[in-house]
Amino acid sequence: MSTRDQPTAAPDDLHPARKASISRDDLLAAALALIGPHRSVSTLSLREVAREAGIAPNSFYRQFRDMDELTVALIDLSGRSLRTIIGQARLRAADSNRGVIRLSVETFMEQLRADDRLMHVLLREGTAGSDAFKEAVDRELVYFEDELKVDLVRLAALDNATLYEPALAAKAITRLIFAMGGMAMDLPEEKDPELIEQMSQMIRMIITGSRALARHPQRTE
Repeated sequence: MSTRDQPTAAPDDLHPARKASISRDDLLAAALALIGPHRSVSTLSLREVAREAGIAPNSFYRQFRDMDELTVALIDLSGRSLRTIIGQARLRAADSNRGVIRLSVETFMEQLRADDRLMHVLLREGTAGSDAFKEAVDRELVYFEDELKVDLVRLAALDNATLYEPALAAKAITRLIFAMGGMAMDLPEEKDPELIEQMSQMIRMIITGSRALARHPQRTE
């Protein structure tokens, strides 16, 4: 158990407003309330989360083994939430004249700027957290890649085209978007239109290159 997980006696443990019971979702919400663009989950202590949730520190262990387990659960929640949002954007694109690439990138950036702390978890913990956190973030990215690969193949088929290594193209796009998103968090919102245009163009380049390689495979040396 790490130092940040160990409760110690303190006057606030006797707080009269403490809740009798609490759920996993309550603790996840408490952790989210404490983080932001400049503070990651990995910097939180168990005592801080317990205080925010209105429980005694020892009650934390009824739901999570330690802060690492809570953080991994939060990363998993973040990934599911963003996949749902991006999936809805793809459906909207199918019913409109707007391109799926552009709309998906715009949706990603909108969530980033909407004080969506779940986004902050995905973008920060993969670089600032422990190995366990990085593995959890990487697992979520793989989920994105798998779903994107299906979309890329489907969209290519609509144009009577095929993709060279569609899984690799999906990975390149996913890693690009998350890297650019992490950079965007430290930039003013006024830069968003430029970043959205850049990301959209980069994605088109990857897709165009994958389709071109499918038509004219490179010769192996």
